[in-house]
Amino acid sequence: MITTLRSFLRLESASGIVLVLAAALALILANSPLSPYYDLLLDIPVQVRIGKLDIDKPLLLWINDGLMVIFFFLIGLELKREAIEGELSDIRKVTLPALGAIGGMAVPGIIYFLVNQGDPVALRGWAIPTATDIAFVLGILALLGNRVPITLKVFLVSLAIFDDIGAIAIIALFYTESISESALGLAGACMLILLVLNRRRVMDYTPYILIGVLMWIAILKSGIHATLAGVILAMFIPLKSRTKPGYSPLKSLEHDLHGTVAFGILPIFAFANSGVPLAGISADFILHPVTLGIALGLFLGKQIGVFLFCWIGIKLGLAKLPEGIRWSTLYGAALLCGVGFTMSLFIGSLAFEDAARSLFDERLGVMFGSLVCGISGFLMLRATLKDPDKQQPTPS
Repeated sequence: MITTLRSFLRLESASGIVLVLAAALALILANSPLSPYYDLLLDIPVQVRIGKLDIDKPLLLWINDGLMVIFFFLIGLELKREAIEGELSDIRKVTLPALGAIGGMAVPGIIYFLVNQGDPVALRGWAIPTATDIAFVLGILALLGNRVPITLKVFLVSLAIFDDIGAIAIIALFYTESISESALGLAGACMLILLVLNRRRVMDYTPYILIGVLMWIAILKSGIHATLAGVILAMFIPLKSRTKPGYSPLKSLEHDLHGTVAFGILPIFAFANSGVPLAGISADFILHPVTLGIALGLFLGKQIGVFLFCWIGIKLGLAKLPEGIRWSTLYGAALLCGVGFTMSLFIGSLAFEDAARSLFDERLGVMFGSLVCGISGFLMLRATLKDPDKQQPTPS
C-alpha cells in the first residue's frame, strides 16, 4: 500500500510540472502571431458518422467531452479502490479531509455567489472555484523535497478524492441539459449489461470497454454530461479475480491508465483550454464579477473553508491533526487547495460553453487564483516545514 502511494505521488508530482508547461505553451501561442493557428486547431471539425448516428464536434469539444471521459474513468477506478480497501474505507482517517473538502467547496461557492448575485448568467459559474487540482498541488509539494511529511500528502490526496466526488455530483446535478429519455434508456440498458458482466466475474477488459463506449454515446446524446460515463463504467470493473488470487483487474487497469492520463490527456486538456488572449484586456475585464468571484473563491474561499472546517472538526473531537502536521502546516495545505486549475477550467467550460467571452473570461480568474494560491501555499509551507538535512543531530 505504501509503495503504491509513493509511486502515485511521484507520478502526480511530475504530471503537475508537465501541466504547467502545457498551460504556458498555450498562453504563449494564444498571445503570439501563431494565435490564429492555435484557434484554428481547436476549431477543426471532427465528425464520426455511422448510419443515423452522427457526432459532429470541434476538436476542443472532443477533448473536453471525449478524452476527459478517460480521466473521469480513472477517477472512478481510484474512488472504488479507495472506498473498498484504501483510505476511504477507514472512517477515522477520512473525517478530517472530508470536512476540509466540504468547507473547501462550500465557502468558495458562497463567495462567488455573493460577488455575482443578481446575474443569472454569471451564477452558472458558481462551482468553478470549488475544485482542487491534486496534480498541481503535488507538483508544488515536490519542490519542497523531503521536508514534506507523508501524512500531509495523504491528507491532501484524501481531500482531493472527496473534492472529486463533489465535482462529479455537481456536474451531474447542475450542468445537465434537457434530457432525452430514449438515449437515457439506452444508457440504462448498457449499465444493466455491465452489471451482468460484473456479476459473472468477467475479467477481460474488452466487453466492459465496448459497452462503455456505447454508454458514453448514449449519455452524450441524453443531455447529461458525457464524462459521467467514465465514472459509471469504473464502478463495474471488478476489484478482485476469483480465478487468479492476488490479481486485480481494477488495479491493473488503473496502473495502465495513470501514465496516459497524467502525461497525455491532462496536458492536452490544459493546452486546449489555457490559451487566454491577453491583448487589449482592460481593468473592467479583469475585475468583472465572474473573474473576480473565481479568483476570490479560490484564494479566500478555499483557505477559509478548508482550514475553518478542519479546525471545527478537531475542536469538536471529530478528528485530529495527523502526525507531523501542525496548525501552520494545515494552513499552508489549505492555501494549496486553492489551486483549482484543471478541474476548474473543466467546470468553467461547462458553465460558459455557449457564452461569448466579450465581457469576461473565466479562465483568467482560474489561472490568477490558482497562481496566487500556489505561490502563497508554497511560501507558507517552506517557512513552516523543517528541512531534515539542516536539523541539528540529537546529542547521544
